[in-house]
Amino acid sequence: MSAFAAAVTALFADPNIGGDAVYTPEGGAPVLVRIVTRRADAVTDFGDARIWSDTTRVDLLVTEVANPRPGDRVEIEGEAFLIQGEPVRDRERLVWTVDLRPA
Repeated sequence: MSAFAAAVTALFADPNIGGDAVYTPEGGAPVLVRIVTRRADAVTDFGDARIWSDTTRVDLLVTEVANPRPGDRVEIEGEAFLIQGEPVRDRERLVWTVDLRPA
């Protein structure tokens, strides 16, 4: 394991940064995973209007979730979400970032 991979794993394990979630691939069995949650506001320009919306993005370790797909389910503290859009991996191929919507 590289030093960078070890650092990323430590960040996910830190209880101040990472948290537990249940990841369920479509048609598969649930798996307990560690996540880093980002719930930022998004502002989208649409013509002359600006639209504000809540977003929920989470980071997943590639070692725990090999191939997340749109429609897969993530449950965080009893709240269910579905992955929307294509997941994106970081440059080092260690972390998936996925956009979620309420299930």
